[in-house]
Amino acid sequence: MKMPMGVTIHDAELLIQFRSPDTKEKAFTAIIKKYQEKLYWHIRRMVVDHEDANDVLQNVFIRVWNGLENFREDSQLYTWLYRIATNECLSFLDQQKRKSTLTLDESESGLSNKLIADKHFDPNKLEWKLQLAIQQLPEKQRLVFNLRYYDEMPYEEMSRVLDTSEGALKASYHHAVKKIEDYILNH
Repeated sequence: MKMPMGVTIHDAELLIQFRSPDTKEKAFTAIIKKYQEKLYWHIRRMVVDHEDANDVLQNVFIRVWNGLENFREDSQLYTWLYRIATNECLSFLDQQKRKSTLTLDESESGLSNKLIADKHFDPNKLEWKLQLAIQQLPEKQRLVFNLRYYDEMPYEEMSRVLDTSEGALKASYHHAVKKIEDYILNH
């Protein structure tokens, strides 16, 4: 079933193809092509470092390969992928904290230090100030802010990804925005 150039296959069709032994690998490759960039940037905003983001993304796709056959389609495919990516990010960050003998505050500032160490870092540019401000947020607020601000994910969808009420997500986002505004104004 060859598609014309520029035409994307819908997720439902990809899932059907994935469940067929003859087209499983081709369908998985198409899923990767369709979602890897969005997932990479979602992960990168959480873990900061490019190499770490690639490692986490690889783990995400391993989990997807192993679990896609059992995907019940209770939610959209991208919601399921974001949930896996989010869980992998949180697991990675948790492992980093456990490996480190630092306090939680020092561990959190480690992400800021990675950002500052980036060869393109310019503290005078607003985009870098924004990134530094985001890194100061608690993990949950950072995650909610990134999903809403960068991925423009609706609260309803975010609620399914994070298994949290829409009201709690709106409050988290509101607090995150206030903290970011304060950081940018005072630094």
